[in-house]
Amino acid sequence: MKPSISVFFPCYNDAGTIAAMVIRALQTLRALSDDYEVIVVNDASPDDALKILSELACILPPEFRIVNHETNRGYGGVIRSGIAAAKKDWVFYTDGDAQYDVRELKLLADKISDDVDFINGWKIKRRDPAHRIWIGLAYQYFVKLMFGLKIKDVDCDFRLMRREIFDVVKLESNTGAITFELVKKVQDAGYRFIEVPVHHFYRQYGESQFFNLPRVARTLGALGRWWWRLVIQHEAAKAYRPQRAAQVARHKAAR
Repeated sequence: MKPSISVFFPCYNDAGTIAAMVIRALQTLRALSDDYEVIVVNDASPDDALKILSELACILPPEFRIVNHETNRGYGGVIRSGIAAAKKDWVFYTDGDAQYDVRELKLLADKISDDVDFINGWKIKRRDPAHRIWIGLAYQYFVKLMFGLKIKDVDCDFRLMRREIFDVVKLESNTGAITFELVKKVQDAGYRFIEVPVHHFYRQYGESQFFNLPRVARTLGALGRWWWRLVIQHEAAKAYRPQRAAQVARHKAAR
């Protein structure tokens, strides 16, 4: 049986790449599923992204739709909006800047089974300027150690997840902290992960929204707050494991 899949893209200053991402996603999904949708969450992008998306909506099938933020909500706010808008059994997202090839969604979809809940990509080789690679590696290993994360690549935003995860796990971040909040909460709730290698490409258009001092400072501040809540107080494990256990029991009873 083919899975039903929602794909969404965060979009901020991605006017040069977002149309190709949407079309490639639709092409890929037609081969993977009979029940799918593609959503772009436009986070009050100041470039021509909304105009391009509106034109696409006029010519593409109804499986494509736009969620538009009138004011900027930050990366975490976009991820939360995309998850909330998704209607299918599985939810996939990657960024709208084309540093990942959405056609590699097939590699993740091939791993769908009853024994997995969260399929995460990991970058075979990061294609960024040298300073960003070193900063990214330092950040990633620090976060993995700080939160006890078991996946290889916590900041690889190329993820396919069961929609029902978010009936249990509630996300709160509005910043780039959403990535480790998501992985830590899902891990602590007891959901099952696997990882798949994917390619990473040089940015063709625009600039990274994370690598500027205000955003980095907000993310570092969030690290401390989340560490206290999730590692010291075990907030997610206490709240979500019983709910996850009840969810599993319901599935068994329905079989």
